[in-house]
Amino acid sequence: MAEKFISIGSSPTKNGTEDRLRALEQRVEMQEDEITLLKSSMADMLRRLAETENSMQHKNNTFVRKPVALKGQFTPLPSRPAVDSTPSPRTRSNPPPPSPSARRRSNSSPFRNIPGPASPDYKLNGATGDMRKAGSTEQLFSKDGKRFNSKTSTKPRSRPGTPSHFKEATYNSEEGNVRMHLKGRPVVLYCQSALKESYDISKPLEAPDKKLKLDWVYGYRGKDCRSNLYILPTGEMVYFIAAVVILYDPKEGSQRHYLGHNDDVKCLAIHPDKLKIATGQVAGLELDGREFRGRNLCSKPRQPHIRVWDAVSLNTLHVIGLGIFDRSVACVSFSKIDGGTYLCAIDESNDHVLTVWDWEKEAKLAESKSSKDPVVTCEFNPHSEEIQIVTCGKSHVLFWKLEDGQLVKKQGLYEKHDKPKIIHCLAFTSSGVVISGDSNGNLQVWAQGTSKRISKFITGAHEGAVFSICMLRDGVFVTGGKDGRIVMWDADFNKTNEVQLPNLNGGGIRTISYGTGDSLLVGTKKNSILYGSLQSGFDTVVKGHVEELWGLAAHPNKQHFITGAYDRNLTLWDADTHKPIWTKEMDDQIQSADFFPCDEGAVVAVAMTTGRWLVLDSETSELVTVHTDGNEQHDVITYSPDGNFIAIGSHDNNIYIYAVSENGRKYQKQGKCVGHSSYITHVDWSSNSTMLQSNSGDYEVLYWDARTCKQIASASSTRDVEWATSTCTLGFNAFGVWPEGADGTDVNAVCRSHDTAYLASGDDFGKVHLYKYPCNKPRAPSSKHSGHSSHVTCVRFLGDDSTLLSTGGQDCGIMQWKVV
Repeated sequence: MAEKFISIGSSPTKNGTEDRLRALEQRVEMQEDEITLLKSSMADMLRRLAETENSMQHKNNTFVRKPVALKGQFTPLPSRPAVDSTPSPRTRSNPPPPSPSARRRSNSSPFRNIPGPASPDYKLNGATGDMRKAGSTEQLFSKDGKRFNSKTSTKPRSRPGTPSHFKEATYNSEEGNVRMHLKGRPVVLYCQSALKESYDISKPLEAPDKKLKLDWVYGYRGKDCRSNLYILPTGEMVYFIAAVVILYDPKEGSQRHYLGHNDDVKCLAIHPDKLKIATGQVAGLELDGREFRGRNLCSKPRQPHIRVWDAVSLNTLHVIGLGIFDRSVACVSFSKIDGGTYLCAIDESNDHVLTVWDWEKEAKLAESKSSKDPVVTCEFNPHSEEIQIVTCGKSHVLFWKLEDGQLVKKQGLYEKHDKPKIIHCLAFTSSGVVISGDSNGNLQVWAQGTSKRISKFITGAHEGAVFSICMLRDGVFVTGGKDGRIVMWDADFNKTNEVQLPNLNGGGIRTISYGTGDSLLVGTKKNSILYGSLQSGFDTVVKGHVEELWGLAAHPNKQHFITGAYDRNLTLWDADTHKPIWTKEMDDQIQSADFFPCDEGAVVAVAMTTGRWLVLDSETSELVTVHTDGNEQHDVITYSPDGNFIAIGSHDNNIYIYAVSENGRKYQKQGKCVGHSSYITHVDWSSNSTMLQSNSGDYEVLYWDARTCKQIASASSTRDVEWATSTCTLGFNAFGVWPEGADGTDVNAVCRSHDTAYLASGDDFGKVHLYKYPCNKPRAPSSKHSGHSSHVTCVRFLGDDSTLLSTGGQDCGIMQWKVV
């Protein structure tokens, strides 16, 4: 021992001391992780105990007391009340003074958060990962220019309440009809004979005695978002889709949902204590109390902001940046080495402003213009005692320091190396060295110090862009790219292992997160999540659609449903297990679907956007038959209640009717119903399978004899027809779903429960409503539920009416609601 002290200045002993110090640092780091795990696990255990206790008390009809924080329980910010889930402007008596480099933001226009001609924006191409310049307005129509879609051109619209736009519905007691107006056009609807004398349009309807509770969310947003998939110490996976942040426990098969946001969630960060989560959202507009994205006339904008919330209780702790961010919060990150005191974020304004916050005080410490080019990642250096931040994006890597209340940046220099189009991702080694991945498939290792130069350049790490870098332990890290490969590297940047993900399950890899042991979480550009390891392989645990979603049908007597989207994928789901039963890739984009009502729903009919429609075996997904009618999309396909007919409502203004035999396996054309002057939107069969009612894009309501395919000229003669379903948005028993001042595209879908007690609707504002049926009075009361961030394209009840399903168009989300 004495010899060691005497020779401490020699090189071998010095290296030995450094090795021991490094080993001690790693041991301390592991112990800190274990403490964090214990805190998080304890908090989750207390939550579960409280839920169990409350559940038992509910069963015994006893008073349910509020959970009390136990001694030693980790409760963030106990002195601050939880913030209500609806964002509202905050005022402070002593706001922090702006830094000298603070940017002035104009408040002259209420629409400054919406991209316009004077404020060009950039968006990521979800298919390639490349940047593209977006248009000056968001889209509101599909490619046909008729049906609302939420992402293309502007739509001329009068402000609700103006005489040209809104007229009160009136009732004619002599004729027994209601006259309502949609976009100035009258729509006449006939009531039943039994109601003709007693009907009072001014008498309000009762509110439904039940509500909807979000039970499950299918899908994940990976096609255009990064670093949005993590695993908590409790085993829950955290990710988002639409306006919902999901905490999914794959072992227990359970989900919890944070519903504090009112528009698309765009980014996510986990606090070092693993108990708090920060999520940022995009801008939106609110129209007379109805929430909506992209319209020019509105009452007020919904501002992009960050919400910091508790992962155990799901309570909102802080709302940050209201009135500060422009357009969207693109990325967000907590500091690490100081215990998560600070939060940094970058918005999607023209200058992509970087802001640093003391998030507990909701105080902005500094801000600076980042880059005119898009920024895709911002991260605190987890191994620096100073506040150091690294950002990257199109054509740049920037290194930031917070000095005297100001953010000072240095540009990363490529020098002799080829500068890539986009730097997609970055990570930090245990010594604080920065590794970045670019759109050319290369990795860069950046030298420490003030020079910010590349010390090592690794070419050909992936074929195509590198989208994610995930640090493991002992300097080992993995990378994922557009080529669908996961590559493992050692501390000396040598490739040690790799695995290729099958294209059906994932394709390009968007993000990788470290799980437990050697396991990894992988989010893909096809909106799927895989879990596994390089040694044992990967299994799909979350599957979703990638493109606009319209097709939805519920099985007549099983807890199954089917979805089809413009990504050409048709998926049969089990609503009990929340797993796909089978997925089939079609040749065309899918628009609508329906199950055969007899023979246990043995087949399912699927209509495409190309004029084709086909029938598949619902058990095996094997093709039964294919037919083509016209060359435009079929917006609705539906079987008659007895299964002897099928009707296909097309965008060419016609309804095609086929006779069905051999339990849905043989089809013979009966004729077509010609008379609509616009595309068909909804079709319902009568209970005796002899008549049809249909709606069109110009708000017509027509009636048809299914046997002759002739129009029934007298609409009043159909007033007492019993309809097997109620999916037409324009009908006497459904017109109460239309809000004041609505145009004919604001309500996309309705569906009556099988017991005829309730009517559900999905609208352009991302809302799912539950009404009491019949819904035959203006401004009918409803229970309104949020979760979708795009137009809700379809709603359907399962066969036992215990569950409602809804699909979001652009958000690609499928939501399963319990009727409670």
